Amino acid sequence: MMTHTSPPATTMELVQHEEFLKRLAELFEKCNSSKGSIWLTHKRLTYEPNGPPESAGDDREYPLTYEPNGPPESAGDDREYPCLVRAVNGRDIKFSTTVSSAELPKFHAAYSALLRQSMPGLRKRDKKKEKTKAEAMAARKQKLETDVVIAGSKRGRGRAKRQRKVRAAIKQQEARKMIAERQQARNANKKV
Repeated sequence: MMTHTSPPATTMELVQHEEFLKRLAELFEKCNSSKGSIWLTHKRLTYEPNGPPESAGDDREYPLTYEPNGPPESAGDDREYPCLVRAVNGRDIKFSTTVSSAELPKFHAAYSALLRQSMPGLRKRDKKKEKTKAEAMAARKQKLETDVVIAGSKRGRGRAKRQRKVRAAIKQQEARKMIAERQQARNANKKV
């Protein structure tokens, strides 16, 4: 009898600034040499509601959280909150660092230099695909805006051609009506 065990989930590792930048450079090199992605996040770090007291020493000993929209501000709250910077490759490498507001300019200088150095490894956008997609969209829009001219006799030769044009005109009117309804729905949502 065999039991399947999944590999242990990697946890976020909190490291110092220099170690973070060193590991990030290694991660960029690894992803540039082989295929891969890197996710970088910056978030404001706050203490949990029943976290450390104000006079606590090292804040790394206490549980830290982030609040995407920020905590409700109180009138007398003059604390400076550190910034949490994370790097994840989506699979097995996860590490982060906390940067105080006093150290932020120095950290950002080193961090931005590392990002600029790693930019050549980024994949370039496929502008040709974007251009053909934009041209197709413009042609579709142009076709929708120009009216279908119904020509040909109602009976005899040219009848099939006229019937195709009539069906195309009806289809065009339906498409215009649907687009107008969508636009009205968008405008109604914007007002709300």
